[in-house]
Amino acid sequence: MQTRRFAQVDVFTAMALRGNPLAVVIDGEGLSDAAMAAFARWTNLSETTFILPPTDAAADYRVRIFTPGGELPFAGHPTLGTAHCWLANGGVPKTKGMLVQECGIGLVRVKRQADRNKERLAFAAPALRRSGPVEPELHAQVLRSLRLSAEDVLDVQWVDNGPAWMAARLKSASAVLDLKPDFVAMQGLKLGVVGAYPSGSPQQFEVRAFVPDLGVPEDAVTGSLNAGLALWLQGAGLAPAKYIAAQGAALSRAGRVHVQREGDEVWVGGDVTPMIEGVVRL
Repeated sequence: MQTRRFAQVDVFTAMALRGNPLAVVIDGEGLSDAAMAAFARWTNLSETTFILPPTDAAADYRVRIFTPGGELPFAGHPTLGTAHCWLANGGVPKTKGMLVQECGIGLVRVKRQADRNKERLAFAAPALRRSGPVEPELHAQVLRSLRLSAEDVLDVQWVDNGPAWMAARLKSASAVLDLKPDFVAMQGLKLGVVGAYPSGSPQQFEVRAFVPDLGVPEDAVTGSLNAGLALWLQGAGLAPAKYIAAQGAALSRAGRVHVQREGDEVWVGGDVTPMIEGVVRL
């Protein structure tokens, strides 16, 4: 065993205990796959990350992302939380103002995003690997999983940017908040749900994310899903170029995801609140 720098942060919130917690092992080099997986199961958070030296010369660092149930090629709140911890522990980007993270889907850029004199981190939404309507049998499973009729669901689309997300669009944010999913029927799905708030609301969408197969029945705030949703909704003319999505209310959280389209790119941003700093023996 070795003493390694460790941090825990709260992502997609400027107020402690209202976002999605992330465990970060700053010195991940030398750990085996089994050790990483075991520690992620032990933390029992939706994700635990391990910072490693990059293998791509264009990257500033490499990250591996584990849930209690397995490894992910990409995830949003681990991207922002890991970037924050890398910077806080002395990381200096090769390009001023822009971090390049290496992960399972390749290179992901992270930058500081200004909003009303406040800076927050934002990542460039990865391109969708799969888009369009889901297959009929999956559509039927989504309806069973959400305990809804076909009339209650406006669309079910692939928004897969690595973690194989699909998403159901409901008629309203309140319909999203009222869901009582059937997690047994949901087996095999990584399912997001989105619904719009009335015009003039401080946030434009309510989002929920369900991943029972990875030991995360409901995720508090989900950057990868929100990135996929942004590409779908903005591309279809269903969302403005800049908006805020709320997530986590069903878990007594208040996550806020800041989405902004700049030209052909969509940036997904959120505040990161430090919570715990210390060492871990792994």
